[in-house]
Amino acid sequence: MKNFLLLNGPNLNLLGNREKDIYGESSLEEIEKNLINVANQNKVNLFTFQSNAEHELVDRIQAGKKENVACILFNPGAFTHTSVALRDAILAVDIPLIEIHISNIFNRESFREKSFFSDIAVGIISGFGEKGYKAALDLALEKF
Repeated sequence: MKNFLLLNGPNLNLLGNREKDIYGESSLEEIEKNLINVANQNKVNLFTFQSNAEHELVDRIQAGKKENVACILFNPGAFTHTSVALRDAILAVDIPLIEIHISNIFNRESFREKSFFSDIAVGIISGFGEKGYKAALDLALEKF
């Protein structure tokens, strides 16, 4: 059975409660539950993890190598624009990455336009709300 890893960075634990006009109404738990159901229907494991701490995300990425994760689906949140450590962890484990953003990061503040992950990602889904998570999973199922 294939393994996929869904990672969410800082403040994404507040989905459903924060800036609903940007991030939508659904909680992260609801999004994860829906994606796990899709994964189960397709006979793959979907591990999920969220942290506000960079080192915990690095540790989880590194653990993915031992778990034979076929693809990482990652919404790095604010770490998108700041984390060389997470970028290096992804490069070190050599697991394909799909970068996810609920909002269109290219249509927001200028500091959000730079991603430390886009150039190493298989693809980027940005600006489609929570549907971006489902799209990323569908693409991972098809490609990996």
